Amino acid sequence: MDLRFRFLTPHEVDPYLRATVTAFGARETDEGLVEDRKEVIPERTLAAMDGDAFVGGAAAYPMRVSVPGADAPMTGIVSLWTAPTHRRRGVATTLMRRQLDDLHERGEAITTLWATEGAIYGRFGYGIGAFSCGISIERARTAFASPVPEHGAIRLVERDEFLRVYPPVYERARAARPGMVSRDDVWIAHRFHEHEESRQTSPTPFFAVLEGAEGPEGYAAYHVKPDWEAVLPSHKVKVDELIGVTPEATASLWRFCLDLDLVALVEADNRPVDDPLFHLLAEPRALQLTVRDGMWVRLVDVPAALAARRYGSEGRVVLEVHDDFCSWNEGRFVLEGGPEGAECVPADAEPDLALGVADLAAAYLGGTRLEALATAGRVRELRDGALERAGSMFAAAPAPWSAHIF
Repeated sequence: MDLRFRFLTPHEVDPYLRATVTAFGARETDEGLVEDRKEVIPERTLAAMDGDAFVGGAAAYPMRVSVPGADAPMTGIVSLWTAPTHRRRGVATTLMRRQLDDLHERGEAITTLWATEGAIYGRFGYGIGAFSCGISIERARTAFASPVPEHGAIRLVERDEFLRVYPPVYERARAARPGMVSRDDVWIAHRFHEHEESRQTSPTPFFAVLEGAEGPEGYAAYHVKPDWEAVLPSHKVKVDELIGVTPEATASLWRFCLDLDLVALVEADNRPVDDPLFHLLAEPRALQLTVRDGMWVRLVDVPAALAARRYGSEGRVVLEVHDDFCSWNEGRFVLEGGPEGAECVPADAEPDLALGVADLAAAYLGGTRLEALATAGRVRELRDGALERAGSMFAAAPAPWSAHIF
């Protein structure tokens, strides 16, 4: 087997996309190609070639991500795949190796992805930077502990109007929560695009916008799956995305979704771990809540990434970082930072903490406590008091979350 690895050329995008979708167990349609082409940047898309056939790929897309106290450039890995005919031959490892080398050469410090299988990415230095919650609740058990005061007015809009209204609301919410990823014009439309094929098998989406005194303060996108099998209506609501820029807006939008008529069950797949719904409910046990990995983070350039965020308390800590996959990150770094800014540079000083780059990435957005990683044996305290000091520095609120799955 003589594999070659190189970046795409523009005229290869369509066959590359067809091979990509096939690797994920589906078939690319003509309509799908029109949409998926928009996500492909040929010079940022690595392909593995066996002769003239595409047998693997790794695609990157430039974005921005909210980090504690700041906003930073970030590269989103929108796909990493291997053809079913070429699995277990090191294709994915080689693609990841070349991609991280390319990001390093470009001077890009942070990369993130959503994993199809979590076990794949830890060995490449990725850590779980943000968690994701799934929720399910019977409508009959959705009473709130206290009534939600009337706040603004909710109206249903068509998709075209929604695409104009929701981006500024999303950006306001993004600025307030670590882990939220930017959406350019491509992703603004793609997030709520439906292929003709999906329209034939899935319910049509609805879009609700909450108007406050000074304009839109939140929105909810949802589907309703009808169910009349029991004679009485037992519809299911699937909340695709619900975002409010104030607590009042968030509570009002949840109340709206939970009060939809003819509904027996309300579900959502991707919510933050600190979603207020749990605390709004009179019977929180009624909320069937599951937690899993959400967005994974990789620090391509440790000192640049650590200097890009702000810290919960003033402090200084010397980190001994182990990175088997990116040798340039291996070594000791002194981090000095606080709420106003930070500096991180290589150091010869004795280390306070020792940890792998994946664990540093897990703690980077503030969603995983360094103390919890230490309890699991993934962080070693080398100087008394260092773990508490570093834990206080890295802590952040609200909990990191990415509404954007790519």
